[in-house]
Order: sequence, then structure tokens, then C-alpha cells
Amino acid sequence: MHSFVLLAITTSAFALPAPLAPSVSLPPRFPAPSILPLLLGPIVSLVPHQLPALPPIPSILPSLLGPIVSIAPHAPPILEEQTRLELEQETWASDANNIDDLVHAALEDFPEEKSKLEDVADAIARRNITDKTRAGHLHIVRAFVKFMLEENPNWTPEVNSQSPFEVRSFITKKCRPIADGCEGKKFATAVSIRAALTYFYKTLCPEENVTEWRVDRNLATCYGLPTHSPIVSQFMIGLEKTKAAAGETSQSARALTLEDMHSLHQLCLEENGLSVAERRWGVVRYATYLLAWLLLLRIEEAVHLTFESIDFHPGCYYDIKLVTRKSAQSGVTHTWRLYANDADVQICPIRALLRLARLYGPEIPCTGPLFLKVNSSGGVLHNEPLTGAIVSRSLTKDMQSLGYCSWALYGTHSFRRGGCQYCLKHCQWTVGMLAAWGGWSQVEAITMFRYFYSPNDNHEHLHDYDRPEDSKNPCFKLESNFK
Repeated sequence: MHSFVLLAITTSAFALPAPLAPSVSLPPRFPAPSILPLLLGPIVSLVPHQLPALPPIPSILPSLLGPIVSIAPHAPPILEEQTRLELEQETWASDANNIDDLVHAALEDFPEEKSKLEDVADAIARRNITDKTRAGHLHIVRAFVKFMLEENPNWTPEVNSQSPFEVRSFITKKCRPIADGCEGKKFATAVSIRAALTYFYKTLCPEENVTEWRVDRNLATCYGLPTHSPIVSQFMIGLEKTKAAAGETSQSARALTLEDMHSLHQLCLEENGLSVAERRWGVVRYATYLLAWLLLLRIEEAVHLTFESIDFHPGCYYDIKLVTRKSAQSGVTHTWRLYANDADVQICPIRALLRLARLYGPEIPCTGPLFLKVNSSGGVLHNEPLTGAIVSRSLTKDMQSLGYCSWALYGTHSFRRGGCQYCLKHCQWTVGMLAAWGGWSQVEAITMFRYFYSPNDNHEHLHDYDRPEDSKNPCFKLESNFK
């Protein structure tokens, strides 16, 4: 805290087929009449003269196939397993890495309304979600609780056999077409709801398995999380296909490159015609962007940085420490150290913090949230910190102002993804360095790899890949130097 003072002074189940998969069915190339000789041939060859006349095919098939079919109910739930795998590997693969970004982007789909019921819903949600980095999840859970109380005033937050149907009903209301009397929100909103409610039910049942859902009807007991039930899984798969048929597709967040950060610096701080108020807001905005990018932070982690997080060493570097983060809820044991960057002043963290200190001035108490709101007149709102939703909307507006046709692919998770690629390509960091810096464990290695490459990244110079070195695009040469 004192070091920052010193710094400031210095400057239908939609399209799914009926559940017939678990039972044994005849292969298409073996219609019923042709398969009978295969089944009965050995018997006929053994006792050709003693075999009685065969009854008609329809009547004999049950007796022949009965033992085979009877095994099916006791076999593994193939359809359920297939549904779960398809859900996890296909439906959520592109969204799992930027789920926080999706949650924040979806908050506008859950407007707050002051009412007694809203207060009750808020109290229930806050009683179960106490993690301050889950503000977006809390917002969605509050909307779900309110929805359930409107449907049933006696509803209580618990896990039971009806919970999957309650989840499905809420997603239906938010995401099915307006023509069906629903709100017609995007599939990303459905993903956000499922993520928020998964977290909600996990807080209700902290000891439950997070990858299954079972109901023991004899004991009237449920196991696992309702959001992982076949009912919700099948519904989500059908909803995604329905949205895709209507022209809506899910995209993962695109990385913000070094060139993108240079453009954002120009837009926020050096654009011609900026008013004093716009420039002051640009100082806070770009400082948030830059620290999230350099530290590979999730946006909620970035906006929760405080003055106490900064330990400044004048003229050289500063250390940053987070109290908790998503992957370390019990506490972060290491610090980040950011040095001055005189070679590229546009991404220099020391200069960004100096600008912030100069903006705040000595009258700002150096305690509490580091990034504060700036009003339309350029005044710093001391008691109003930035939120992830504000940063998300600001980034979208900035990418549009820069003329990016693909602005919709950029979200707050683009900072973490882009910072990861910057360290890999331009700073020549090893995978181990990236894992430690970004907070990835060994079991999250595949997640980290997705940050190195995405179908939405690294295609800008595709036409130069096989061109001779002496005639390649200069930007491509710059990247290739770091291989």
C-alpha cells in the first residue's frame, strides 16, 4: 500500500431419436429373413430329420432374440454415456476455456428488477455463493431462483429428482424462440446458465461427484449434479443443433495479439480528438487491458486487483500478488514481477501504472480496488470499482471502433489467450514457464495447449507459410524469429 503512495507522489430433447440404442438391433445388411439361417444353421445340420416345422418368422424372433435383448437392461447405459461424451467433447469443447467470459457477456440477458421476490432470490443466492470472483454466476443463479419462486412459491434450493427438469425449464424460458413464448437468447446464454447452476448445485452438495447424475428411486436419493443429467445433456445438444440450424454458431474467444494491443493503446491514449474525459477513461481502461494480458488473468481476477496487491520498487519493477484465483481458491502462494519495457513502451507495465497514479492523484486513498470507474466528465468514482461486464462491453466497443470485422470474436478471455501466445511467440518462454505464470496445473495441460492455438487464431499469415524466407511478409518474419 505504501509503495503505491510513493508511486502516486512520483507521477426436445429436440432432434434426438427415441432411446432404442441400448437394446440390440439387427445390422442393416442382415434383414430378419436372411439372419435366420445363420442362427438356425447349426441346429438344422445336427438334426435335419427331427426338426419340426418352423413357425412364422414374426413369432419365432422373440424366442430366438429374447435372451440377447434381455441383457440390454443390465448393460452399461450406452445412450447416456454417448450423450455425456458428446456433450462434454463437442458441445462444450470450444466454450470451456472462456466460460467466465460467456457468463459476463450473458449478464445483460438477466436484468435486475427491484421487488420483494428479487430480494428473496438474492438472499438465497448469496447464502450459497460467497466467492466474490463469482459475481456473474451469482447474477444468473439469482435469476434462476426468482424464476422458480414465481413458478412455485414453496420452492426451496435443494437437489432432488425434479432438479434436472427445473434446469431445463429455466433454459427453455431464456433460450427457446420468441415465437414459442420464450426469450430467444443465444446458445451462449444456455452455456452460461448451465455453468452457473453447476456451481450453484455444487455449493448445495459439495461432496457429490461432479461428473454424474443418478437417482435411486427405491431410496428416493439423488447422486451427482442435476446439470449433468441425461435430461439436461440431451436438451442442450438439441438446443445447440436448433440454434445452429437457425444460423447461430458458437465461437471461442480470439486472442489479442501484440499488434492488437498496440492498436488499443493508440485508441485509448493517443487517438486524435480525444476529450479530457475520454483520455482519463482510456488510462483506466488500457491499464486493465494490459495487466490482464501480461499476467494472463481472467477478467474477474484482473478487476479484483487492489492497491494492496501492488508492491512497487521505484524505477525498476513491481510485484503483484493475488489473494485467490479460480485455480487457487485457498490462496495464491506466488507473486508476479513486471519490469519496465523500454523497448516497447506501449506495453510497458510501469508506464501504465504511472499513468494510473497520475490520474488518481494524492487524494485517492491507496486502498481497495485498483481499477475505478470514470464518469462522463472524467471524474474518478472512488467507491465504484470496474466490473467484468463493464470491461467486456468496453472491449467490444473498442474493437468496433478499430474497424475489426471480427469484433464479435473478441471477449475478455482474449486477454488471457493473447497474453499466452505473446509469451510463447515473442518472449520465447517455455511451456513450464507459461504453466507457472498462468496458473495451469499438469492436469490442465490440454487446456493450456488450446491457448496456443484456436481455429480463430494464427491464420493471418497463412498464405505466407510456404513462401521463401526472403519474400515473406515482414510481420510473419517477426513471428518466425521466435520459433
